[in-house]
Amino acid sequence: MTVSSYKKMFKQLRAKPVKFARYMKHNKIKQRDYGSQTKVCMRCRNTKGFIAKYGINLCRKCFRDVATKIGFKKYS
Repeated sequence: MTVSSYKKMFKQLRAKPVKFARYMKHNKIKQRDYGSQTKVCMRCRNTKGFIAKYGINLCRKCFRDVATKIGFKKYS
């Protein structure tokens, strides 16, 4: 299916609320309880390089951007 046919399908389904509800019941995205997809960066929604320690909840790239504002110092 192409993008245009998906848009057409959703337009047709929205006109029929009962069928749309049944479609969404069986085809919606699952809420995850565990795994890497449950933890996402608060700034960029990235799942890679996630830092959860101390309640930071940022990926490593965003952490480098805001580390000095938060109060972390770089020791070399």
